[in-house]
Amino acid sequence: MSALTEPGVPGRVGESDSPLRRFLADFFESRVATAAFAVLLGIVFIALFAPWISPTNPYDLATVDILDNRLPPGSEGFTGQIFWLGTDGAGRDVLSAIFYGLRTSLAVGVMSGVIAMFIGSSIGLVAAYFGGRTDTLIMRVVDVQLSFPAILVALVLLALLGKGVDKIIIALVAVQWAYYARTVRASALVERSKEYVEAAACLALGHRRILFRHVLPNCLPPLIVVVTVQTAHAISLEATLSFLGIGLPITEPSLGLLIANGFEYMLSQKYWISIYPGIALLVTIVTINLVGDQLRDVLNPRLQR
Repeated sequence: MSALTEPGVPGRVGESDSPLRRFLADFFESRVATAAFAVLLGIVFIALFAPWISPTNPYDLATVDILDNRLPPGSEGFTGQIFWLGTDGAGRDVLSAIFYGLRTSLAVGVMSGVIAMFIGSSIGLVAAYFGGRTDTLIMRVVDVQLSFPAILVALVLLALLGKGVDKIIIALVAVQWAYYARTVRASALVERSKEYVEAAACLALGHRRILFRHVLPNCLPPLIVVVTVQTAHAISLEATLSFLGIGLPITEPSLGLLIANGFEYMLSQKYWISIYPGIALLVTIVTINLVGDQLRDVLNPRLQR
C-alpha cells in the first residue's frame, strides 16, 4: 500500500476526521460564536466559583456596612475596600452581588430547563410513537399551553405558590415543557416511520426501550438547540419575575432583584446599581442565544453555510 493512501496516519489522504472533530471545526468556524462561547465559559466559571472569587459576600451581614451605601464605582469604602462597580442602597458590593446573582440565575435556568426537557421530551415521544387519540389529546394540551403568554402563566402560578427558588423552578417548568414536547414530537414522527423502528418492534422490544434508546437519540440535534434557547428564556423570565417582586425573595441573590433595587435611584443619578446587573443579564442572554444559533447552523445541514 502506498504511503500516501495509508489509513490512520495524520495528514494522509486516507484519514477521515471523527464526527466530534468535524462538529468542533464547524462550530468554531464562526468568530462570533467562538467569542460568545468563550464569554459564556467565563460566565459559567464566575457562577460556579462566586463564593471564592467575589471580593465580599454581599449577603453576609457581617461583611456589609451601611455606611458604604450608594458609593459610585471606584470608591473606597469605610473599611478601605475598593468597590470597583460601586455599592447599592444597602452597602453591598455591586460586583460581588452580580457574581452571586449570575450563580442563581444560571442555576434556575439550567435546572428548570433540564426538568422541562425531560418531561416535555417524554410527552412528545409518547405522542408521536402511539399517535391516534393519544397524540391528539396531548397536542391539544400543548396548543392550549402555548396559546397563553409565558409570563402570564408564570405570574398565576407564583401567585398561588409564593416566592422561592423551588417555586420559580416549578413555574418555569410549567411554562417550558410544551416547547420541548412539540419539538421532540415533530422529530419523532419522522423517525417512527423508519426501518430501524419497525425492526425493533418486530423484535418485540419494549416501547420504553424503543423510545429512549432508539428514537430519542435521533431527536437530539433539534432538542439541543431548543435547550439553549429555552435556558436563555428562563433566565430572562426569572429576572423579570424577580424584578416585579414575585420571583425570588429579597434574601436570595438575583440579577432581577439587583436591577429592581437600583431602579428607584435611577432618577438620582445612581445609575450603577441597576445598569451593571442589567449589562450582566444582557450579556448572559445574548451569549447563550449566539451559541444556540451556531449550534442550529451546525446541527442542521440545510442551514450550514
